[in-house]
Amino acid sequence: MSLEITDRSRLRRAHERGLHDRDTVNAILDAQPMCSVGYVIDGKPYVTPTLQWREGDHVYWHGSSASRALRASKGAEVCLTVSILDGFVMARSGFHHSVNSRSVMLFGTAFVVPEEEKEARLSTFVDGLWPGRAAMLRPNNAQELKATTVLGLKIAEGSAKVRSGPPGDDEEDYALPIWAGVIPVETRVGPLQPDPRNLDGVEAPEHLTGFRWPG
Repeated sequence: MSLEITDRSRLRRAHERGLHDRDTVNAILDAQPMCSVGYVIDGKPYVTPTLQWREGDHVYWHGSSASRALRASKGAEVCLTVSILDGFVMARSGFHHSVNSRSVMLFGTAFVVPEEEKEARLSTFVDGLWPGRAAMLRPNNAQELKATTVLGLKIAEGSAKVRSGPPGDDEEDYALPIWAGVIPVETRVGPLQPDPRNLDGVEAPEHLTGFRWPG
């Protein structure tokens, strides 16, 4: 199954790197929780970084109910992107330097998750990164839920863009005595840093000690 290819989702530059199949798009979304959401307020463009999570064929993000960005996004056209840097591509000319990367750009109309579904969506967000954690936490109270808005976007229109492999130099440049190749880039999780106010005897659960970056 593929995403809808439209005039705004069709890749024009380096189109051979463009992908529209759902499996690739989902894999990139699942590998990078950080996203950017673009929208328009009073005719001016804004982009907000936030965390996203995917459930089936929808992607969700949340924030303060008082946020001007979230209020402006309700029922409005938005553009959501995620990007993963996999490496610096070092070529034999400055022009052909590049990056190995994976990215997704989605278009559509954002919708507000109904109040009766909000808590379930937020629990899925937490458990998606740290399975089982939501059940360990203090329940959200009514004021916290009221102060939180969850927005969603159907994964229907958009594209992925992927580059991998070595540099693509001009043929004559391969004879030059210049090192070329790839500097791999990875995101890694460091050692846990306990809160100094943790109660005595409280140990980190396995979903934290065993946490690995999804990408």
